Order: sequence, then structure tokens, then C-alpha cells
Amino acid sequence: MNRRKAIIRLAGTVAAATGAASVWAQGDKPITLVVPYAPGGTTDLLGRILAKEMAPLLGTAIIVDNKPGAGSGVGAAYAAHAPADGRTLLVATSTTLAINPWLYKRLGYDPIKDFAPIGMIGSVPLVAVVNASVPVKSIGELIALSKAQPGKLSYGSAGSGSPQHLAVEMFKSATGADLTHVPYRGSALAMTDLLGGQIQLMFSDIPPALAHVRGGRLRALGVTSSKRQQAMSDVPTIAESGAAGTKDFQAVAWQSLVAPAGTPPELIAKYSSALEKVMKQPEIQARLASEGVEAATLAPHQLAAYVKSETTRWGAVVKASGATMD
Repeated sequence: MNRRKAIIRLAGTVAAATGAASVWAQGDKPITLVVPYAPGGTTDLLGRILAKEMAPLLGTAIIVDNKPGAGSGVGAAYAAHAPADGRTLLVATSTTLAINPWLYKRLGYDPIKDFAPIGMIGSVPLVAVVNASVPVKSIGELIALSKAQPGKLSYGSAGSGSPQHLAVEMFKSATGADLTHVPYRGSALAMTDLLGGQIQLMFSDIPPALAHVRGGRLRALGVTSSKRQQAMSDVPTIAESGAAGTKDFQAVAWQSLVAPAGTPPELIAKYSSALEKVMKQPEIQARLASEGVEAATLAPHQLAAYVKSETTRWGAVVKASGATMD
């Protein structure tokens, strides 16, 4: 009987060791990091920084795989249904996890059930910019002009349901501003028309607007974050404007790292630790700040709670806007 118990214990030890080896033996197996947008944008930039910086910490190559489409839905669905072996990760944005569930009646993934949170990467504030011909120099003046000329001021976005669209809708709800939405197939097209004067306003990512603000073609009125941004430190936050309804205004997009649900907890912890080390590097923080990204870190359980709260918050905005993609 003692010999039998010893054999059972030995079998259990071998099984545990084998399982652990399969979890941690990743060195010869590259990790695919899915970026659910086309190359060249903020999400792609962050994905490539993570791939480069996390690879030596994990002891394995990380390959970026761009899978754009359906507001990040194509890449998210691909990652959600990938094997949960730690070899597939996803850069998941606020659109992916908190906005799309309210826009699409049929998603190819469940934002809560299909992913295991790893950690936060950072937030992406927007900046309210107007064409230089628009006679306003502050958020308060913009609100006043929009009310004095109802239906006359148009704002562009990267499309219905995009962060640029919903941030302005949140702003309208808070302040009573009268602004007309003009959706585009991408923020670059909206920026072109803003520069040309076909539309008057845009809540833009900071990097595409920065050169035009410095060149005098656009005027920056306020940033949507809770604090001023290094890239344009002379531009106040919208909350700082003092205009009615803006006291607590904040509307930022954000980026996170997730894995398919069921990925071994040991790997989640390992990836979370590597991500935190990368995001706390001063040189990485400085580079991201120059690109209009606030580096941030959240533990997996903190990210899970944050996603739930953001889903509720953005859901209210989407419902109020009437935006839908079905």
C-alpha cells in the first residue's frame, strides 16, 4: 500500500512538472501580438514598442500581426478564438472592450468572457482643435458660438462610434454645445477636411494635430485628459476651461494587453510583470508622451475592474448618441 501511494505521489509530481514545463517553455515558440488596426496608427506604434521591449524580458520573439477591420473587431475575434497557450496576445483598446459591445448587435467575441486581462498600456487623450478661421480661442467661446449659431458648426470623426465621435457627444451632453457630426472613413480624412475648412472642429489624437497647431492652421482649445499633456503643455484641459458643464470632463481612449481566456495564470503573471517593467521605463514613458500617450500600469484584476466601469460609462454615451454599426 505504501509503495502504491509512493507511485501515485511520484506520478502527480511528474505530471505537475510536465505541465509547468509546457507553460514556461516558451523560448523556442514566438508569441504573436495581434494589433487590430492597420500599421501606422497609435495602437500599431504601441504594439511594436511592446514587441521589441518585452521580447528580451520573456526570452522569446514577439511577432506583430496587424488584423484591421470592424473597429478592431476582426483582430479581437481572431485573438479570442486562438489557443489559450500563451502564444497569442492582443492589444485591446477602449473601442475593443468598452465601446464595440454597444455598437454591434453581433460581435465575434465577448469582451469579458473571451479575454484574460494582462495589464494597461496607456491612455490616449484627445485635443479639441478648430480651423484657424473659426473665431474662438477657448472652450467657453466655442460653446457660446455653437449655441449662437445652432447647426452651423460641424465636427469630424474617424466614424460613427469612434472615440473621436463619442468624446464630442459626451462634451455636447455635458455642456449643451450645438455641434453637428460628420463621420469619415478614418481620422486622416477628417483632418484633411478640417484643414480645408469643410468642417470646423475635431477632437483629434494629439500627434496628427500637433504640427498643424504649431503651424497656425489649427487652434487648440483644450485636451480631454485630467491633466495637461507634455506634447502641448500650453494647452489647458477642457476641465480647466471653467465653462459650464466641464468641471469634471474627461474622455480618453486607452490601450491594454490581454490574452485568450484560459491562458495559464502563470503566463498571465509573467506577461503582466514584463509589461509593467516596460511601461515604467523613463525612456519609454518619454517616447510615448511625445506621441500623445500617457503610459500607465494596472494589474490584471485592476484592468478587469476598469474595463467593467468603462463599459458602463461608454455605454451611456453610445446610447445617448444613437450610434450603431448594425
